[in-house]
Amino acid sequence: MRRSLFTAILFGAASLAAFGQAASPTDAGQDHKDVRQDQRDARQDTRDARNDRSGMRQDRTDIRQDMKDGNFADAAKDRKDLRQDRRDKKQDKKEARQDRREARQDRHQNRTAMARPAPRVGRR
Repeated sequence: MRRSLFTAILFGAASLAAFGQAASPTDAGQDHKDVRQDQRDARQDTRDARNDRSGMRQDRTDIRQDMKDGNFADAAKDRKDLRQDRRDKKQDKKEARQDRREARQDRHQNRTAMARPAPRVGRR
């Protein structure tokens, strides 16, 4: 008797926990934080791309000056830096686009979730 009562209580508690978690709505505040974080990341990536662009400008100036002075070893190093800055800039722009896309998707998902009626729970 005790064993069957204990298993019934355990089964009831487990089913309530499982269905309670599945039926709970998502946290709207967390969704808003996700959107803000994606926007913040996009701004940071854009800022990084801008810094890479100014670094590229400086590398080009250094290459010209080194070539003018006949310092070909430093010019080669500056060319290598320039190529790395190009790769970094391209990656930063790609990440910024991806973050903006994720923010847009999150905003759309939040709007449709808010417009949708709450799921019905229980028997009809």
